Amino acid sequence: MTSANESDSAQDDPGGRPFTIAQIADHAGVSIATVSKVVNGRDNVAPETSELVEGIIRRYGYRRRKRQVKASPLVDVVFHELRGLYGIEIINGVAEAARRHRLGVVVSELEGHHVPGRGWVEDVLARRPTGVIAVFTELDPDQREQLRSRDIPIVLVDPAGDPETESAIVGANNWNGGLTATRHLLGLGHRRIAAITGPGHVLSARARFDGYRAAMDLAGVPVDPALVRSGDYQITDGRDRTREMLRLSDPPTAIVTGNDGEALGVYHAAAEAGLRIPEDLSVVGYDDLPMSQWSIPPLTTVRQPLREMAAAATDMVLTLARGEALQRRRVEVSTELVVRGSTAPLPGA
Repeated sequence: MTSANESDSAQDDPGGRPFTIAQIADHAGVSIATVSKVVNGRDNVAPETSELVEGIIRRYGYRRRKRQVKASPLVDVVFHELRGLYGIEIINGVAEAARRHRLGVVVSELEGHHVPGRGWVEDVLARRPTGVIAVFTELDPDQREQLRSRDIPIVLVDPAGDPETESAIVGANNWNGGLTATRHLLGLGHRRIAAITGPGHVLSARARFDGYRAAMDLAGVPVDPALVRSGDYQITDGRDRTREMLRLSDPPTAIVTGNDGEALGVYHAAAEAGLRIPEDLSVVGYDDLPMSQWSIPPLTTVRQPLREMAAAATDMVLTLARGEALQRRRVEVSTELVVRGSTAPLPGA
């Protein structure tokens, strides 16, 4: 039942302004309390009712009453999965920036999925954080609208897919990273250079592989399809793909990998085959995670400044939360080749 001061707004606004809760309830044929539960991420609403209300919000928008709901002093960070040092570096970068603004950090993961499910969105709406940072994942248009309609800004870090044009994004120059890694090996005399990539549907993996191909093309060295293997950024991928290529009649003398984990897998496969790194096989990783310098020999890798990327994303979230415009909606940080002991000149080159 609507109150007297809300009943006047329960009709379509002729000025085209976003709907109030009362108008949404009127269109959906449900109570104001039910709409309020959906708006605030409560999970005790039937899925079909929640979808009906969200559909009206997507179509007409949502206008809060004059008393604004205060955001919680939290930054919500969501990963597609949390394993390895990549996530720790990101969390540390967010935490450092959040501490400066006296904010807490909430971390969640999607168990390998790149798009969150309904439960995650409801949890975020219930927490009402200052903003959301999505790492190596993406939101579908409906989820974006749910956050936007509640004034919860979102920034993507290293998005998995091709993001929408209006998205706020922080990423690295992955193409240049792949180019630089391959050029380093070419400069050492290698020509049988293999590539173990990340997943083909992931934006960063495609960019790094494109950089590899560009370097080979510029050097006039044909890419042998037998030396290109797809992985999933996992240690086992590096090991298994390297095992396969070392069985070739003309195996690689050097391997560019999609990340440091795959490079570690190359180390394992080389040891199994009785090969020495870098005397018999040169290896280049990607990310420069802390383990890289403690590998034996220390790993040559492309540094992706994960902490700096995470801190930049946090600052962007806070700027958006204050209602201010971003100087740049897409921030691309530079990568750097860190040369260590896993690469050496091709014998006889």
